[in-house]
Amino acid sequence: MKQALVVRGGWDGHAPVAATDMFLPHLEASGFTVRVVDTPEVYAEPAMADVDLVVQCYTMGEASGAAVAGLRDAVRAGTGLVGWHGGIADSFRNSSDYLQLIGGQFATHPSQHPDECHGDQSDNYLPYTVDMLPEAAAHPVTAGIASFELTTEQYWVLTDGLCDVLATTTHPAPEWHPWHRELTVPAVWTRQWGAGRICVVTPGHSLDVLEHPSVRTMIERSMVWASR
Repeated sequence: MKQALVVRGGWDGHAPVAATDMFLPHLEASGFTVRVVDTPEVYAEPAMADVDLVVQCYTMGEASGAAVAGLRDAVRAGTGLVGWHGGIADSFRNSSDYLQLIGGQFATHPSQHPDECHGDQSDNYLPYTVDMLPEAAAHPVTAGIASFELTTEQYWVLTDGLCDVLATTTHPAPEWHPWHRELTVPAVWTRQWGAGRICVVTPGHSLDVLEHPSVRTMIERSMVWASR
């Protein structure tokens, strides 16, 4: 059986335990033996050489240099790495080596009009479209999934040219924000790192978003696609 390592923790606002629990049955049904841990320091263990897939849900937090190096080495040798939202695209902000591995970093999620804000997370819940690119039609993670609408945090991410983008989202330029034109950024991407595959799905702020059929399908497919 293949070995899956689920690493969860960090900021509680993304419900890392409940969110990852949603996908454990899928991993087991897909033939994985699953180990669940609550620290990224597991990445520094020699046993990483036997891990076929890492599912990470660890927003912010810190990882030691040894842990990040262990993760990079494992992926380079063929371990798959997948995750969603801040659990993978906003982890270990103090590590440029981690950022280079993932290929994208959360920058912000724009808010509603100031007059409509109430001082809680819903201030950043906006209706937006996840636009599937033509490349998505033939990719195992996204095949058959059409563009879809969400009302949740719309991630603005900073990425590089090594990301193979499957879906994008476009941020408007309302008058209450300082940017002066619309900006289109990746919403779903994959990345080849040595022999390893990486997949990042940026929607997933809350459990209801993870339950959206398109979001959940992409995440579940990514686990099988990225695995060694």
